[in-house]
Amino acid sequence: MRTMKARMRSKTVAGMAVVAGAFLLVLSVANGQGTSGQSQAAPGAFQLEAPKGLDPVPVPDDNVMTHPKVELGKRLFFDPRLSLDNSTSCASCHDPKTGWSDGQPVSDGVKGKTGTRNAPTVMNAAYNYFQFWDGRSPSLEDQAMHPILNPVEMAMPSMDEVVAKLKKVPGYQEEFGKVFPDGITATNLQKAIAAFERTILSGNAPYDHFEAGDKSALSAAALRGKDLFFGKANCAACHSGPSFTDGGFHNTGVGMDRDNPDVGRETVTHLLGDRGSFKTPTLRDIARTAPYMHDGSLATLEDVINLYDKGGIINDQLDEEMFPLNLTAEEKKDLITFLKEGLASDNYPYVEVPTLPQ
Repeated sequence: MRTMKARMRSKTVAGMAVVAGAFLLVLSVANGQGTSGQSQAAPGAFQLEAPKGLDPVPVPDDNVMTHPKVELGKRLFFDPRLSLDNSTSCASCHDPKTGWSDGQPVSDGVKGKTGTRNAPTVMNAAYNYFQFWDGRSPSLEDQAMHPILNPVEMAMPSMDEVVAKLKKVPGYQEEFGKVFPDGITATNLQKAIAAFERTILSGNAPYDHFEAGDKSALSAAALRGKDLFFGKANCAACHSGPSFTDGGFHNTGVGMDRDNPDVGRETVTHLLGDRGSFKTPTLRDIARTAPYMHDGSLATLEDVINLYDKGGIINDQLDEEMFPLNLTAEEKKDLITFLKEGLASDNYPYVEVPTLPQ
C-alpha cells in the first residue's frame, strides 16, 4: 500500500506530465522542425544533433535555433555585465571547466554573497521538465532570468535595467538586431541564452556504445557496476532514461537533520509529501560535477554511494526508494567505476570563453 506522501508526490509527477505534454511532439532541430512538426527552416538554422544515447532535443516553436542566436546566447552566458557590479556571469557558476557547475558546495554571487544550493550542471538541461533543484521554473527561457534577478547571484534590480544596460553596448545592439526584429528585449535575451544552453549536451559515453552493441566499450569493473546500477543498488529507480534522471523530485534525507532544513520542492507545490524533495540530477559526466547533492554537502562519489548504501537520512518524508542496500566494498568500487568511466562523454561539451561585444 502506497504511503500518503507517495500519493501526494504523485500529484507533482502528474503535473510534470502535463508540462511535458507541451514538448513531447518535439522533433529534432536537425530536421528543421519545431514542436508542431512544421518546417522551421530559418536563415542560419542550427543543426543540433543529439549525441549517441540521447533523444532529439526539445525546442519550442517560438525559439527556433539559428547560429546567430546560439552565438549571441553564448556571449550573454559568459558576460559578467549581466550582473549588478559586472563581476558575475552565468558561467561563473556554470563553468565548462568544472562540469558546467562551479566545483563549490554553494556558489558565490555579487559582493561576496553566498547562495544556499549547489549549482546544477547545464549539461542536458535541455531535457529537463523543470529547472532548478526545486523545479520552480518551467523552461530554459524562464530559467534564464532568475539568476540575473536573484539578489545573491547577479542582483540586477529588474530586467528593464538589464535591457537598458545592454542597449549601451553597440556590439549587442548589432547582434540582437541580426537575430530579433525587435532587437534587445528581456524576452529575446532569455531566448538567446536558452538556445545556447540547449547545445550543452553530454552523451556518446562508453555506456552508449555498449548499449549500441560494442561489448568491449565497458571494462569488467564498469560492467559489474552497470549491473549493480540497474539492479541491487537501485540507482535506476530515479536515475533512469537517456540522461539518467526521471525528472522527478525525491527526498533522500540530505539536510533534513538540520534545525532549519531546506524543504525543496515543497516551497513550490506546498505539498507536505514534497518536503525535502529535490530534482533528480543527470548522471552524465557525473565525475566532473563534484561536490554533490542539492547543498553540495557530499564531496565525492564515494560519499554519495555511502549515503545511499545506508538508506539516506531518516525523516518523515523519506522517499520509499531509499533503503539500506548492503553493498560490499568491492560492489561500491565497481559502481563508482561505472559512474566515472561508463557515463563520461567521449566528446565532452567544452566551450571556450567567447569575445564579448563592445
